[in-house]
Amino acid sequence: MKTFALGQILAVIRLELGKTFFARRGLWIYLLALAPVVLFLGHSIYAPREQQRLARLAAAHPVPAKALNSIQTGMSRQEVLKDLGRPYFQRTWRHRRGPRRFREHVFYAYTDGRSDFHFFFADGRLRFIRRDDPDTLAKLSVIFATVFQYYYLRLAVFFGCVGVFINLFRGEMLDKSLHFYLLTPVRREVLTVGKYLAGLLATMVIFTASTALQIAAMLWEFGHGAVGSYLAGGGWGQIGAYLGITALACVGYGSVFLAAGLLFRNPIIPAAAVLIWESANLFLPPTLKHLSLIFYLQSLCPVVAAPAGNLPRLLTLLISAAQPASHAAALACVLVFSLAVVAVSCLRARTLEISYGTD
Repeated sequence: MKTFALGQILAVIRLELGKTFFARRGLWIYLLALAPVVLFLGHSIYAPREQQRLARLAAAHPVPAKALNSIQTGMSRQEVLKDLGRPYFQRTWRHRRGPRRFREHVFYAYTDGRSDFHFFFADGRLRFIRRDDPDTLAKLSVIFATVFQYYYLRLAVFFGCVGVFINLFRGEMLDKSLHFYLLTPVRREVLTVGKYLAGLLATMVIFTASTALQIAAMLWEFGHGAVGSYLAGGGWGQIGAYLGITALACVGYGSVFLAAGLLFRNPIIPAAAVLIWESANLFLPPTLKHLSLIFYLQSLCPVVAAPAGNLPRLLTLLISAAQPASHAAALACVLVFSLAVVAVSCLRARTLEISYGTD
């Protein structure tokens, strides 16, 4: 009996995989998955060219790094020009502050061949310094962690799972094709598990492949020596962790949206509610943070994401910190929750009735 049920599950998986991978309405899922790959690949192409440009500028406008690092805010333009000489680029503009009052703004750009220094003056005084240093693997690891946690998990994987798992049942109801499954001698629980595993396999392949491509694109701009040192110093562990977290996100979000497609006539409403809850996790009290999947997924991340520095000050004050869950606890919570939700979906599938006229 168990062998027969396993065979039926495998048959359902084969049927569903073809529809999932090659469905025209699911092409946007590939775009979601590939967007960060394009981002990192573009940066890896741009960064070496930018270093070559700075090297040429430094040869034409040589400025010692020691002199650039000695410049402090509050200095006058004349003092900066005396210490550094003419910049390789400058711009001046005026800002009206009254009927006859203007404030003069000046921008100077210098480079030592590696770092790019931008000096912003107002009324002849240096107000702000911005320094762009060359990329390092440590710096890009934090950038990757930030993109992974704030875009990839919360948006790309989330909406990818919405598109795949909700349509496993609800999509076939709308297409008026689900009754073909229900007329076969297949138990509803077997059908539900088969559809879930098919969706899980599809999303895991798409999004873990994207994660691997993102990491490869990030490492592309560095030489073999730097990449080898990174991999030998724990890089393989980080890569494995990111791939595992991506797969675990598909497990958790997939179960939620499978159930949404079975329990709700309009599953977009619960999907929107879950999106709001997961997005608000950053601002929830520590106790409530434990009631969201993203909290446990972030607890498993090997690198802490950069703080949300671009948020308005008022929102920054609302951010609450919580002690991350242990790796074992985070993994267990996501898996147990997912199994429980799939079990609820199986129970709902037992009483599922098709009425195309009212759906």
